[in-house]
Amino acid sequence: MSKIVLTVDDSRTMREMLMLALSNAGYRVVQAEDGMHGLEVLKDARPDVIITDINMPRMDGFGFIEGVRGDDLHRAVPILVLTTESDAMKKDRARRAGATGWIVKPFDPIKLVEAIRRVAA
Repeated sequence: MSKIVLTVDDSRTMREMLMLALSNAGYRVVQAEDGMHGLEVLKDARPDVIITDINMPRMDGFGFIEGVRGDDLHRAVPILVLTTESDAMKKDRARRAGATGWIVKPFDPIKLVEAIRRVAA
């Protein structure tokens, strides 16, 4: 059975790129458009890994990560941040919120899949 990846990004183009890269690597992909939508999707989804952007409307990635970590069911799910941000303070804030790793956009599909395999082993 293939692993499930939840992607949370407000950019339709980025969601499509992630869908293509991850489905080609054999993952099932569930998508959300922002942090609020991501928390709604989590009510029904059981992802093995979550990939989230930081800068999104309604609820940013920091709030989303904190929401996931506050839920007993998903507390241990690895969360990779995929963002254009490279600021050390934001990386530290994401880590403190519960992020597992940080990938800067634009992403290399091969390296993204390798990162997922590392955290979802």
